[in-house]
Amino acid sequence: MQTFKLGEETLTIDIAQTFLSEKVKVVISDEQRKKLKSVRRFVEDHIEGDEVTYGVNTGFGRLANEKIEHGDLQLLQSNLIRSHAFGVGEAMEEAAARLIMLYRAHVIAMGYSGASLGTINLLVQMVNEGIVPMIPSQGSVGASGDLAPLAHVALAMMGEGEVFYKGKEMAAKKALLAANLKPVTLQAKDGLTLINGTQAMTAYGTLAILRATNLIQSMDIAAALTVEGFRGSKSPFDAEVHHVRHQKGQKVAAEIIRKLVKGSKIISSHVHCSRVQDPYSLRCVPQVHGAIRDAFYYARGVVECEMNSCTDNPLVFEESGKVISGGNFHGEPLAIAMDTLSIAIAELGAISERRIEQLTNPKSGDIPVLFLTPRPGLNSGFMIPHVVASSLASENKTLAHPASVDSMPTSAGQEDHVSMGMWASRKVHQIIDNVEWFATIEMLAACQAIDLHEEKFEPGVGTKAAYNVVRECSAFVDHDRYLIPESQDLRAALATGSMLKEVKKVVGEWKI
Repeated sequence: MQTFKLGEETLTIDIAQTFLSEKVKVVISDEQRKKLKSVRRFVEDHIEGDEVTYGVNTGFGRLANEKIEHGDLQLLQSNLIRSHAFGVGEAMEEAAARLIMLYRAHVIAMGYSGASLGTINLLVQMVNEGIVPMIPSQGSVGASGDLAPLAHVALAMMGEGEVFYKGKEMAAKKALLAANLKPVTLQAKDGLTLINGTQAMTAYGTLAILRATNLIQSMDIAAALTVEGFRGSKSPFDAEVHHVRHQKGQKVAAEIIRKLVKGSKIISSHVHCSRVQDPYSLRCVPQVHGAIRDAFYYARGVVECEMNSCTDNPLVFEESGKVISGGNFHGEPLAIAMDTLSIAIAELGAISERRIEQLTNPKSGDIPVLFLTPRPGLNSGFMIPHVVASSLASENKTLAHPASVDSMPTSAGQEDHVSMGMWASRKVHQIIDNVEWFATIEMLAACQAIDLHEEKFEPGVGTKAAYNVVRECSAFVDHDRYLIPESQDLRAALATGSMLKEVKKVVGEWKI
């Protein structure tokens, strides 16, 4: 099992993915533990003085001017957690909750939070033991961080609330007892340390990046299949075309399509057809899929940066002797990044819908029948799958509206501008859900078009492998039948990456 040193090593998307497969144990090194002890002593010395420090010996938000007596500092922290653990909606999936715990432990272990050692120790033990708090998915405005979601993590550490443990839902206190762990008594600043941060939106952002990584590549495959099903031209993917534009993502997208259709007898048999140009939805795949990649690269970079950023407040700088109240908890970087990713993935679906329409509504004789059915009229063929794609495209237009352009003041106006980053990170998953269906429908339609060609020619090396996976899930539709079970099988092959794996076996590895 891989070991990750919290607070010292750099988290990446790949490490997060490995962590979710339960192949990573998190630890705090002896050297880092010395640093944490020193910082905590500095915080305790600071508390003993008369200086007023936000969240340590004051109230919170608009109540920051209310000084708290020394004897009430522990109660202040537990009251904070109980009052803030008020999330609503469905519980997050366990993967998101586990990432939240990993990221929060990593932040605290950096040594700028000043948490007591007992608090960070318990959080690390819960991560490794697999005690996962039940965290409601709604309720964060993304500043001061993800307060409500993170408070549910802290609540479980106090032995309150509900958790998932060994496949069961149970009371936190019971799970801690079963793991031979004791609930923590929060010390001064501990409660605030546990809930000030962007870890919930970062966790959702991580999962979105992992899903988008697979989806963008799957949609490249769908587009390549459509080029063959449509008997399109390979000229728009020529490297010389993309060399002169200098857009990174565009060059990558064109190269991948070339890999997929390499050796295609379908395309080579149609070089001298009467069609002068293909529709934009085919001809401009590199430009559109490339721009989507560029947006993806940006979003991935922001998420990985945030994984390793200290978003606590106040921040403790022992070396300079400062405790500074700032705004690192504000989720604007993630909000804008996830909004950008939402727009990009929605566009991935939008251009796919146009390709599906081109396949189901032929404008030339290259696809000889309407709605991809051998007997139109008696059969409706792919009429309704395209209608479904149109419906989802409309949904995505609404979902892609940026969450980050909204702000609703909270905490009696003290927190007067918020990021809505949690909603930005959550709704991108709804868009991804929809676009996975676009990819599924397009692949089914493209393979149907290939099989409808009167002259039978071999697809490209990559598209042939993809075609085989499609046909393992769904046979040629020679008459109307109930397609949902087959479609769900294909969607699962896309979402899990099993199709991508089969294609890469024959064309070689490529990176998004």
